[in-house]
Amino acid sequence: MFIDVPDEPAVSEEVSQWYERQRASWGYLPNYALAFATRPDVAAGWTALSNAVGKGMDRRRYELATIAAARTLRSTYCMAAHCKFLRDDVGDEKTMRAIADDPSLEKLTPTDRAVMEFAALVAQDASAITQEDVGRLRSHGLTDADVADVVFAAAARTFFTKVLDALGVQADAQLGATFDPEMREKVTVGRPIADI
Repeated sequence: MFIDVPDEPAVSEEVSQWYERQRASWGYLPNYALAFATRPDVAAGWTALSNAVGKGMDRRRYELATIAAARTLRSTYCMAAHCKFLRDDVGDEKTMRAIADDPSLEKLTPTDRAVMEFAALVAQDASAITQEDVGRLRSHGLTDADVADVVFAAAARTFFTKVLDALGVQADAQLGATFDPEMREKVTVGRPIADI
């Protein structure tokens, strides 16, 4: 990481609690947690936003939109983490592999492809999105609330990826180890995954 943060025994109670929540979730203290050590209030805000967005929409669609944004933004950390979540938490290894194997997304269903292409547009240049882009999602059966959810997921991911990459945070070695070497290479879309 590009900035220095206090060693864990020296952090405030608020930061210590943030670390413990992240450790409980992952089984280890993930590298991204340290990026928020100087601003635990921002960590709390991010957690609230992430939970509101993710828990308010279909989990699988959330992962697809998040992966699309992460790939567009070249965030290895988020690409790897959310591919893992799609595979392990959602139970959809087939789609995870299709996404990682083929960035053109040709192997996905038309609806999944449309969601990911739209989320990538949000991450790349939201000001370029047109009514026709939204209309394509509607043609696949998405409601206006569904469209907004895809926007929320991709836009929120933009914040998180920019924080991590601007501070030089690498994806955890433990996260990288959950993939076979070929898949690990495919989810590495930006900064390399940390070595053990």
